[in-house]
Amino acid sequence: MVGHTASDVPPTMAVKIFSAGVAACVADIITFPLDTAKVRLQIQGECLTSSAFRYKGVLGTIITLAKTEGPVKLYSGLPAGLQRQISFASLRIGLYDTVQELFTTGKEASLGSKISAGLTTGGVAVFIGQPTEVVKVRLQAQSHLHGPKPRYTGTYNAYRIIATTEGLTGLWKGTTPNLTRNVIINCTELVTYDLMKEALVKNKLLADDVPCHFVSAVVAGFCTTVLSSPVDVVKTRFVNSSPGQYTSVPNCARMMLTREGPSAFFKGFVPSFLRLGSWNIIMFVCFEQLKRELMKSRQTMDCAT
Repeated sequence: MVGHTASDVPPTMAVKIFSAGVAACVADIITFPLDTAKVRLQIQGECLTSSAFRYKGVLGTIITLAKTEGPVKLYSGLPAGLQRQISFASLRIGLYDTVQELFTTGKEASLGSKISAGLTTGGVAVFIGQPTEVVKVRLQAQSHLHGPKPRYTGTYNAYRIIATTEGLTGLWKGTTPNLTRNVIINCTELVTYDLMKEALVKNKLLADDVPCHFVSAVVAGFCTTVLSSPVDVVKTRFVNSSPGQYTSVPNCARMMLTREGPSAFFKGFVPSFLRLGSWNIIMFVCFEQLKRELMKSRQTMDCAT
């Protein structure tokens, strides 16, 4: 990202990838209950039964889940979530600056080069991390209280069952909506954060430190949630669906619209923003600090030798 002070040593690509992966995992661990609440709210209304619980709001969903299925259920799918961040976030965030430089022709990166970098790193990361996304969503969505018997007993059991019953392509189910979603998220999140941070530093409103990273992350989180919410809901529904439930992604979106109305595309918006906003704050602040500390340590070691 832009805005290094003169005393900073530019981080290497390896440092950026490592820092992004670690920061994303830390953010995921802290915000995972919000993500689980988001998934439950997004699939609500898909297969209602007379005895099914109705989730109301973020806090209500978290409390209901903790009371009825146990607090551990809030972290169901966390191993797959961490695997996703290691394989996905480390690439889409860690490679962003490097890819942006490839698209930059002048002295300063243009908006077009920033967007192109976001599209490229987001697209590549989705194809690599999609199996972890499928398993994470399914484990978060399944309940042992109502409806069909839980399909999976754990993370690796889910990988095995999906691969044997749906084929290897089942692990890449929903790649199209997830690719669309993450291209939107990556471009909006990284470009907005980059532009906001650059504006704050250049106009001397804030120094390139934690307060600046915090404000930039909040703005990026809100903009990203607004633009990605409809695709995110369709992605969650389609990825979580049983074989044959929807014939295609457009069919899934069409059925949502006819059965539940336009508001269905914004189900779970509040937990989405709370999750994405808080995730952005934790991730970007940790990411920026980790990069600096790792480069300082490397510089110290180089001086010692």
